[in-house]
Parts: sequence; structure tokens; C-alpha cells
Amino acid sequence: MLSYYATHPQSYYRTGIPNPDFPGIARFFRQLAVPAALPIHFTGAGGNIGAGKYNDGSPENRLALAERLADGMRRAWENTRRQPIAAGDVSWTIEPVALPPAKHLAIEKLEALLQRGEPAFAAQGDASKLAWLRRCRAGHKIDIVCLGLGRARILHLPGETFVEYQLAAKAARPDLFVAVAGYGDYAPWYVGTAIAYEQGGYETSPPASNVGPEVEGVLMAAIRKLLQNGK
Repeated sequence: MLSYYATHPQSYYRTGIPNPDFPGIARFFRQLAVPAALPIHFTGAGGNIGAGKYNDGSPENRLALAERLADGMRRAWENTRRQPIAAGDVSWTIEPVALPPAKHLAIEKLEALLQRGEPAFAAQGDASKLAWLRRCRAGHKIDIVCLGLGRARILHLPGETFVEYQLAAKAARPDLFVAVAGYGDYAPWYVGTAIAYEQGGYETSPPASNVGPEVEGVLMAAIRKLLQNGK
């Protein structure tokens, strides 16, 4: 029992206590309601959207958000359209892409921080940034993946991808049921659109994104190619 929903999967945080937040609680509610099934939930391309006006950051509101999401999961399950699927209707297509690293990242500076052994190197994400640049220099690519199941397509995207990528994917194949799972390979961190890097904001700022505005052209092309494969 798969479900997909695009939003930042957070209500309140930084408490030092691990928890699945409201999407995990909603998934657990569905497990209780349908004990014979295993609910598996994916967060979609929710890099630049959140619970918005429905979330005021209060601990009490986490339950309310979980109940709303669980209700959406229930209604989606009850309105499922079933179709027979043969082995030939199942596909798993991979499109490796080289996402452009952000220009503000300097590998020499990050290497120097590593050599000095500063405690903040790992805590502030510099270790992840250095690993990303090393991967890029080594020619490592990120796999963009599409699962085909009959008339359905499920895309798996890297990082905290902006919702525009999900909307573009659905618009590219209106004849199919298209679902999107984000938060895959997290090396790029936030993945914005080209114009978003001009507009500013936290998500596309140097502390938050490890890729540059050219990422839109690369990722959109991969999405279109994957969705056009097959019927």
C-alpha cells in the first residue's frame, strides 16, 4: 500500500528526540486501520512547500496534521483504480545525470577545513559538501529512476526537490498516473528551479543547496526522457 504526498514532512523539530513526525504517524494510523497491508509512504517533491497555514509549530498540531494526512491516505486507498498487470507491464528505467555543483563550493577550502579538524566541519554540513564535490570531480552521476506499472509511473528524485519538478512530470504525461518520490540521494541538498536561484530565499542559498541553477535543465530533461520511454 503505497502513498505519496509532497510537503516538508515536519511540524516542529530540533527537540533532540527522534520521531517520524506527522507523515510517520499518519502511516501508523493506516497500519492500524488496514493491518493486513504494509503502508509505505514517500514524501514527494516538497522542497519548497510545507504544511503552511495548517502548521503553527505547536506540539498539539502534529496530531492534527497526522490525522489530515491519514484521512487523505484513506480516501486515496478507497478510490484506487485497479487494473491487471503482466510481467511485460513492469519496467525499471534509470537515467544517470551529472548535476552541476554550486559555484560557491570550493573544494580547496573544504579540504583545508578537514585537515584542521575543526569540530564544526561535520556539524555544519561541510563534510557532506566536500563529499559531494569529490563525487562530482570523480565523474559520479546520480540515478534518476522511473518505475513503470501498467499505466502508472513512479519517479524517484534526489534531494529536496522543488515541487515544480513534480508538477512538470505530471504535465508531461497527463495520459498516465504519475507519482513522485523525493528525498532520494541527498548529496545535492535542496534542488531548486533556475529562477528560484535568482529570486533568493533559504532553500537556494549557499548554506542549503549544493547545486547551481543549471540543475533545472539537466533534471527536467531526465524526467521527460524517462516518462517518454515506453507507451
